Parts: sequence; C-alpha cells; structure tokens
Amino acid sequence: MQEHGVLGRLFRLRANNTTVGREIVAGVTTFMAMAYIIFLNPSILAGTGMDEKAVFFATCVGAGLVTLLMGLFVNYPIALAPGMGLNAYFAVIAAQNGHGPGHMPWQDALGAVFISGIVFIILTITRIRQLLVVAVPDSLKAAITVGIGLFITMIGFKDGDLISMSFTGSAPTTYQPGGIIDNFSWQPNLGSLHSADTDLTIIGVLLIGVLMALRIPGAMIIGIIVTTIIGIPMGVTTLSGLHGSWLPNFSHLEVGSLSLTGIWHYGLVSALFTFTFVEMFDTFGTLVGTASKAGLLEGDKGHKRLGRAMLVDAFGVSIGALLGTSTITAFVESGSGVAAGGRTGLTAVTTGILFWIALILAPLALVIPDQATAPALIIVGVLMMSAVRNIEWDNIGIALPAFLTIIAMPLTYSISNGIAVGFAAFVIINLIQMIFRREHVKIHWLMYIIVILAIWRYVFYVS
Repeated sequence: MQEHGVLGRLFRLRANNTTVGREIVAGVTTFMAMAYIIFLNPSILAGTGMDEKAVFFATCVGAGLVTLLMGLFVNYPIALAPGMGLNAYFAVIAAQNGHGPGHMPWQDALGAVFISGIVFIILTITRIRQLLVVAVPDSLKAAITVGIGLFITMIGFKDGDLISMSFTGSAPTTYQPGGIIDNFSWQPNLGSLHSADTDLTIIGVLLIGVLMALRIPGAMIIGIIVTTIIGIPMGVTTLSGLHGSWLPNFSHLEVGSLSLTGIWHYGLVSALFTFTFVEMFDTFGTLVGTASKAGLLEGDKGHKRLGRAMLVDAFGVSIGALLGTSTITAFVESGSGVAAGGRTGLTAVTTGILFWIALILAPLALVIPDQATAPALIIVGVLMMSAVRNIEWDNIGIALPAFLTIIAMPLTYSISNGIAVGFAAFVIINLIQMIFRREHVKIHWLMYIIVILAIWRYVFYVS
C-alpha cells in the first residue's frame, strides 16, 4: 500500500491504518496524561538539594528528546519521562544532600543512574535483559509494582501533611548486621483538619479522583493546577515565583554535573541494583503492554521493533542523568494515546515536542506547592496498586514472598529492600518445598544468583 506525503512515508501511517490528525490528537492526549511529571519531578528531587529550575529543564528536555527518539527510530507511540518510583528512590538515597549515613550527594546519585543506563544498554544488546525478565515470576513482578505504589503513596501522605512521624529515641539510618535498635520507636500521626496544608491535600485527592471517575482527559495535570489555585486563598500557594521571566531559564542548569568517582564510597552496588532492576521490569511491562494494545507485536518484525524500543529506553536512562534528572523510562500513560488512536511514532513525536514547549511553564512549576503534587503521588499509588490482582494469592510459595516484597518497601523506606527480601523468601521457601515434598517448582537459575547477591549485601553490608 503506497504512502502519501512525507509524514505518511516516514511513519507508515496508511500501513498502520491511521492519519496525521489522529496521531497528533493521540500525542496531545498522551502529553496531557503524563504532564504532571514536569511539576512533580522537580518537587521530589528538590529534597536532595538539586535546583528546581534545573530539574524542570532536565525533565522537559530529557523527556522530549528520548520520546522523539522513540518516535523517529522505533516508530512506536510510546512516550518517556523521569519515572515515578525511581525518582522517589533517587530522592531517598540522595536525601539531606548526602550528609546522612547511607546517603550520597545527588551528583553521585546521578552517576549511579548514568552507569545503570550503560549496564542497561549492555544487558539489552546481549539479550540478558530478556533473560532476567523471564527469570522472575510474574507474581513477583506485580508485587514490585504494588510495593513501589505504596512507597510513593507514603511519600505523598508525608509531603501533603496527611501524616507526620513522631520519633522516640535515636532513629536508625542504616542497616547494621546483627544490630539491635534500642530505645527507638516511631509513630505515624494523622494530619489535622485545622491545618490548611492537610485540607488542601485532601481537596486535591478528591478533585483528581472525581476527574478520573468522570474520565476527563488530563485529570492529573488539571487536578494539580486547580488545587494550586485553590491553595491561593488558603494561604498555602504563594505567587512570588510568577513575577519571574516566562522564557526558559538556562542559568541554573545541572547538565553534566554527575559524578563518576565519589559513588564508589557509597552504596553503589545497592543503587545500581535497584535502578537497573526496577527499571528493567517496569519498562518491559510498559513497552509490551502498550505495544500489544496497539497491535505492534505481531511477527518477527514486531519483536525486533520491541528490541529497538528497549534500546532507546536504555539510552534514555543515561541521557537523563547527563541532563540532570533521575531515570527516564517508558510511561504507562502512553496507553491513553493508544486508546485515542495512536499507532505510530508520530504520536510520540507530538508528545516530545509538547514537552519542549512546556519549558515556558517553569515559573508555574515553582509556584505549585507540595500539597498540590502530593495528591498526584497518592493517585499514582492507587493506579499501581491494581497490579495486586495479578498475584497468585492461593499459592503460599508465591503469596508470602509477594507480600514481603510489597510490605517491606514502604516500611523500610527502600525499594531494594523489598526486592531483596521477597526474592530471597521465594527461593528459600520453594527450594525447601522441592526438597521435602518432592514437588517441582520452577526456579530460574538466575534467581539463585540474585538471591546470593542480595544476602551478601546484608551479611557484608556495603554502605
């Protein structure tokens, strides 16, 4: 079937049974669904000491660039941006600007992200990445998603003043082998309705929830902006940032600020493991799910394109670190564009260009308070919780490891802890079951290696 026009030939529109107009509408739909990240990411990473304007720039430019690459070189309607969960983990390990035990400066954290991208590229080219995806049971993959969702929700509750933590004694900051915590306890307390901060967060959660229930396109970004406006008369939102220039500000960039030397003195192994591992499964699920929904995985050609998509995603990780932001990854919100009719890379190109245009919104991003972005974090947790239905709860050999994975992430404030505990439980329980009950349980050989590395980490703790 002959294609007409430059765009038609470049993106094979007719072969994919779509049009320029439909693809552009789909691209706008995808952008509206995931635009919240341009406000949320700077808010999260600012806790590490990074400049919000610099993170805003890196978020818009990085998301736009990698999304364009996905559209032009893979012809996929999938958009990418700094991923939720991984940016939260980044903020935790780079907390206090590296001054707390077990933490690293944000420059070193960016270095860890960059190296994880290189590792990711190697794993993709050598096809080990596909092997790792096969090695982990689907239920544990789902548990990782759910655990990250709870982890993000806890951050949203704290940022939005829905809960506060009261401590007794000296709070532990790192795990020590054989260590016993004495005279320490923590108690989460509900926020007060007498607090404007708490009230605004509750309003934001309900507002976004209603908009999503009504299936309003771009419910998340609309909710953030409207909540910010509501916060003005409540005294939570301050408008001082609007008096600045609305032109892109390039005076406080952190491009190339990553460090590849200092990270050796911190928890590099743990950070690399988490960044690479979580990104691997998160991206795999997003790419496969979205591409399948768009009907792009049929035949050998479809699987080759998926491999190219994984490679672009891998390069995006290191590109984001160079620009000054946490891991850039495929967004599940791309499914909204596919639902709107997007079938080719023109959808992604449209979304990427809109991310670049969004650079003029920097003053607005700085005005938005934590109490307006916290509801979005909570709602993201709701969306990620849906994966719990994919866990085999009737099989205790799967259910217990999955539960430990889920619960350990928010309670230990660590994604890597949840993965390590859950995987170790899966291998140990099912290995014993095979020995004593002679029941065959499929445990991939790679799982044994992962668990040995995880146990080694905690026995010979690397800080």
